[in-house]
Amino acid sequence: VQLQAYGGGLVQPGGSLRLSCAASGISFSGNNVDWYRQAPGKQREWVATITRGKNTNYVDSVKGRFTISRDNAKNTVYLQMNNLKPEDTAVYYCRTIAAGDYWGQGTLVTVSS
Repeated sequence: VQLQAYGGGLVQPGGSLRLSCAASGISFSGNNVDWYRQAPGKQREWVATITRGKNTNYVDSVKGRFTISRDNAKNTVYLQMNNLKPEDTAVYYCRTIAAGDYWGQGTLVTVSS
């Protein structure tokens, strides 16, 4: 089982990025998928969840700016991030629990002018 998170980069405040989390060896379709992030010097925090029924939940700090979605045909989950702020700078990880706790390797998002 492997989760591959990608799509991070350097963006100016107010900009947008879309992160992707692609799975191999496991099907996302029957599982919840989460995004977490870890900022420099801080603990990892939960950001968003999409359930297998496509219900979504977000941490308050990203509500209205981030959107989590899934494409079961591509076995991929996305995190669309709009109106990015410097405090969104972090390494972003995807995660799913399915007969095991699986994490992607992380993708760095840097929001800076």
